[in-house]
Amino acid sequence: MLSSVRGSTALLRTCLSSSTARPCLPAFSRWAAPTANHQIRTYATDLWEKKANTEMKDALSRTTSLFKTYKPVSPGIRHLKRPLNSHLYEGRPVRLLTIAKRRSGGRNAHGRITVRHRGGGHKQRIRTIDFMREEPGVYDVVRIEYDPGRSAHIALVRSRSAEEEGTRKWKYILATDGMRAGDEVQSFRQGIPEGFIPGFDALAAEEQDAADGERGQAAGGKETSAHSLALGILRTMTLKPGNVLPLKLMPPGTVIHNIALKPQGPGILVRSAGSFGQVMSHEDAGRYSHIRLQSGEVRKILADCCATVGKVSNPLWKSINLGKAGRSRWLGWRPAVRGVAMNSNDHPHGGGRGKSKSNKHPVSIWGWGTKGTRTRKPGPKGPKNSNKMVIRERPRGKEKRSN
Repeated sequence: MLSSVRGSTALLRTCLSSSTARPCLPAFSRWAAPTANHQIRTYATDLWEKKANTEMKDALSRTTSLFKTYKPVSPGIRHLKRPLNSHLYEGRPVRLLTIAKRRSGGRNAHGRITVRHRGGGHKQRIRTIDFMREEPGVYDVVRIEYDPGRSAHIALVRSRSAEEEGTRKWKYILATDGMRAGDEVQSFRQGIPEGFIPGFDALAAEEQDAADGERGQAAGGKETSAHSLALGILRTMTLKPGNVLPLKLMPPGTVIHNIALKPQGPGILVRSAGSFGQVMSHEDAGRYSHIRLQSGEVRKILADCCATVGKVSNPLWKSINLGKAGRSRWLGWRPAVRGVAMNSNDHPHGGGRGKSKSNKHPVSIWGWGTKGTRTRKPGPKGPKNSNKMVIRERPRGKEKRSN
């Protein structure tokens, strides 16, 4: 191999052994004019430069624009596919904001399995996420982290207030799609602080006095226009991804997540990776807002309830391919056995010969229909006053397939 390089092996030996001698220049550099910044490279540096680490990584990984795939040097990584998340922090979490996760293996106090397909898995610590976001003020995003207890990513934020300490200064929140270290988030759950927009408080007070005093249409129209302008400025300054706002301050069409169902309660809706809701409209009375959820259901939620602006992070989570059964076991999931492979006393599909369920309708292990059977009756189609908050049910069956 060395003899194929320009020059003989004796020349190479001379270059390697003599460090004080004149360096052996490549042929093209003999006629090139020397410069101050020109680095003279010898045959030795060209041939024996160490690139082992980078070459190994490049050989095993085949990156695309969205996912990272691997060269199939083993069956376990042939179909392995992971999203590219170079912005995630690779260190450990803040231990003060975590608690140990105790596993039950899906068993109750009597030792009987009540939740199937659970057991084993790697040791984990639960990250305590702040779903309330009650403290006002500006919080700086320190880093984005992986959370083993949920599909979405989380963000470590720090308060700018010098008076806060401990868990009031450092918090974990759900990361919004596109959130990065260095961003700023703020909570307006306690209301808009005074002086946030110059003149907005006085203008709102004048608007209230005009409504109570029954002024003329011209004056009232002028104040309404000014109030609308101030409201537009307010929305421009507050409607930023990661900020928490009451639903009544969000215009129709706003994308939201982490939606609360009580004005003083935590966010419980739309929290998984890549999910989002949308503000459809506000009622004229101002009591309820119509929110479209991720399933397509439209329901009424109190306008005083709060939600976070933006879409939940890690939208490519559903496209992950674990590659092998072992990675599913690492996550704490045990195998799922088909019903037709069981005995008749273990499953309604069990028993018989071959892979047949004996001309039965498909049912679950508990006997209720597993394809299309309604297990709850919400909204207009259910019993009277069963769920008055549902305006339009989520699409099912043919309606869902047509979308």
